[in-house]
Amino acid sequence: MRVLVATCTFPEHEIAWRISRDAVEKGFAACATLIPEAKSIYHWKGQIERANETAVLFKTTEDQFEALQNFVLKEHPYEVPEFVAWPVTDGSPEYLAWVDASTRGKK
Repeated sequence: MRVLVATCTFPEHEIAWRISRDAVEKGFAACATLIPEAKSIYHWKGQIERANETAVLFKTTEDQFEALQNFVLKEHPYEVPEFVAWPVTDGSPEYLAWVDASTRGKK
């Protein structure tokens, strides 16, 4: 079992809340941590843009990553949403086991 943290930003807190709640309910993620009032600066269509967003950290497993990604990207309002992930290389064994148990066997 390999645990991943995936991050995504959303234009509105309510959208982030709904998508995060649904992802956890469906078992695509064990947990979603919402960070409101994130400030983003980025290139978009030849311009430097800035936005107030809600950032979400999804805790999931490698087995559920594709389902989580597909779900979030399908529900997301942005044309090109940020959705990136990285492996958790270490952590509390109890927490990592909980992430695994919370997502195991769900599709």
